[in-house]
Amino acid sequence: MRLNRAVHVYSIPMRARFRGITRRTGLLFEGPSGWGEFCPFEEYDDAEAAAWLACALEAANDGWPAPVRDRIPVNCTVPVVGPERAHEIVQRSGCSTAKVKVAESTLEDDCARLEAVRDALGPRGAIRVDANMLWDVDTAVAAIKAMDKAAGGLQYVEQPCHTLDELAAVRRRVGVPIAADESIRKADDPMKVAVSGAADIAVIKVAPLGGVRKALEVAEACGLPCVVSSALETSVGMAAGVALAAALPTLEYACGLATLQLLDGDVTSDPLLPVDGYLPVLTTAPKPDRIAEFEVESPAWVERFRRVKAY
Repeated sequence: MRLNRAVHVYSIPMRARFRGITRRTGLLFEGPSGWGEFCPFEEYDDAEAAAWLACALEAANDGWPAPVRDRIPVNCTVPVVGPERAHEIVQRSGCSTAKVKVAESTLEDDCARLEAVRDALGPRGAIRVDANMLWDVDTAVAAIKAMDKAAGGLQYVEQPCHTLDELAAVRRRVGVPIAADESIRKADDPMKVAVSGAADIAVIKVAPLGGVRKALEVAEACGLPCVVSSALETSVGMAAGVALAAALPTLEYACGLATLQLLDGDVTSDPLLPVDGYLPVLTTAPKPDRIAEFEVESPAWVERFRRVKAY
């Protein structure tokens, strides 16, 4: 591995609890082609974290494939917050598509959040929800029908259940399209996951799949329309996700890459924030010229980096 400088560990507060965390922590390093970000969630073991490091090394050492578009449509992301806050997030985002986290609160609260999001978007906006595998089949079917009504129509539901068989069962019983996320990126071999009977859309994330080139292969193997989503990176890591979306042959849906607003700060003075619902495509990751504001000493993260590199 070729690195020009030392690694830098960052820790940035979240604006609201998201995915069970209140701070986002990771590691940045520079290589001959630019900066890479290594930020697997702390519960991931070395085997799962290895793909995240491969993605970071690709950015730092090799760069990314040539883009076929110069900007990426994105959705805003609404965490598990009250209706007023949800309305504010959507209204301030400038996006015409919203992804709403559900299933971590009551169905009544989820529906109230969706009603607020619809009010903020207006009738022409698109709403998608993400349940992060928290439902069984019957619960998913009932919840999706209620949420579809509350939202005035859902674009799709992301990963309502855990297994592909469960996704297929839900898909047969509801009229809302189903998207697969964890079923793809957490599979033993994402290239061989047969999602076509279980889902209508594939959600792909560049870091868990090992980089832009590997993710492009997975997208092709899935044979479904793809939505590129983030893994809560800073702008350094987010740029790789944007590069993936920019390199896809077709892009039918807005991507889940506008998650920087969930962080209370960024490592660069040139953050990847959407303008009128779009992100620009970059040739390299932005320089983390504000890393000193968020840098922390963390021997555990440095050791994890070295251990995963060895793995």
